[in-house]
Amino acid sequence: MPDSVNGLPLHPLVVHAVVVLLPLAALGVLALAVRPAWRGRFGWLVVLVTALATAAIPLATESGESLERRVGDPGRHAELGDQLLWFALPLLVVAVALVWLQRRAERPADAGARTGPGVPGVVVAVLAVVVAAANLVQVYRVGESGAKAVWGDVPAATAEHGD
Repeated sequence: MPDSVNGLPLHPLVVHAVVVLLPLAALGVLALAVRPAWRGRFGWLVVLVTALATAAIPLATESGESLERRVGDPGRHAELGDQLLWFALPLLVVAVALVWLQRRAERPADAGARTGPGVPGVVVAVLAVVVAAANLVQVYRVGESGAKAVWGDVPAATAEHGD
């Protein structure tokens, strides 16, 4: 994998896919968990966004390691970034589980009656809320540590510009 595009480091470019898609996926999973009626309409879209976000994480990690070799160790940011995949994978699992449970509930039962979500549906929905919230927190932690690795503790707007 190249480590730059037109002279720009690849890592900040790839990271934006994760920064946009993973929170969007987490919010989608939250929506599916609290609004079961949306699972049939939006479920596979949420699964797709979650899969794309999950697939982008190793690319961001690899490009970050390449950047690290050029500019030095980003400290805590690298550690937190390495953990992000272990948050995204369970998010993907619960997204698929929510859609699968919905499809199963929509199948006709013996007398043609629809079955409710039942205990497994409720358990998966609660788990989905917890996992989605954990993903949102972890994305924030990774992003904040990355910003501190680049800017230090000085906000960009107050940094001296050499004027």
